[in-house]
Amino acid sequence: MQNKKTLICIVGPTAIGKTALSIKLANHFSTEIISADSRQFYKEMNIGTAVPSSNELKAVKHHFVQNKTIFEDYNVGSFEKDAIQLLGDLFKVNPVIIMVGGSGLYIDAVIKGLDEFPDVSQEIRIALNNDYEKHGIKFIQEELKQKDPAYYTRVDLQNHHRVLRALEVCRSQKLPYSSFLKTESKTREFKTIFIGLQADRQLVYKRINLRVDLMMNEGLMEEAKNLLPHKTLNALQTVGYKELFNYFEGRATKEEAIEEIKKNTRRFAKRQGTWFRKNERINWFDFTTEASEVIQFIENKLPISEN
Repeated sequence: MQNKKTLICIVGPTAIGKTALSIKLANHFSTEIISADSRQFYKEMNIGTAVPSSNELKAVKHHFVQNKTIFEDYNVGSFEKDAIQLLGDLFKVNPVIIMVGGSGLYIDAVIKGLDEFPDVSQEIRIALNNDYEKHGIKFIQEELKQKDPAYYTRVDLQNHHRVLRALEVCRSQKLPYSSFLKTESKTREFKTIFIGLQADRQLVYKRINLRVDLMMNEGLMEEAKNLLPHKTLNALQTVGYKELFNYFEGRATKEEAIEEIKKNTRRFAKRQGTWFRKNERINWFDFTTEASEVIQFIENKLPISEN
């Protein structure tokens, strides 16, 4: 008997310890890691995205870590296609693969598949971005509320990329964005075991603050300064960089920028928590739980093939 193809998916808020656990699990199962952290794809963004250290990358083979450049147009649809293709190859060698990350949408794309939306013209996209630049986020939030009240209650309203994407479809199709959201997941050839790490919110926030301070000590300021000429690229609309861009351009003091990074990262962690709590398949563990206990839990859950 052998294990069926199984994807072990490790989730949780930023700075909770997902990377360390994933490496221990990968070593135990003699397997490889797929990163589902959309901030870690880009090779120019190292310190501010908390990519695994060189020693961690050497300990286990990682995929989708600094494999792209900020000048490439890479999105969740591209990731779904690439990750599914890679999984097909990896499962030929090992029935157990680890996936780790805090980007809920990217994880769902691999596990359940993406919804399929109609193409949107460049004219509509440009017009919407102009409206956002001219009138601000409240303007596009209000339009979404009017055109798709159902999605308005579900979406992260502070994520202007998500709001704009929904409005693109609303404007182009004269239909609510939510009408294109499917109710059934795609069929995958593997099973998934979700492992979630959690901690008291204030403890998570403390870990975030400490991580930001560490990033600054490691050279985040210089890294961001080198990327300033490319600040309009989509990849750089990321916490840890956009706040420092404001500092470089005189819209904030250094201290204010650092505090904004901490505040916005805490907000991001809160949104992550909201997203993952909706997934009833996640098996939650305190972040201090020994890896051996998590491994025992997984081994008891692994589906067995009769072949």
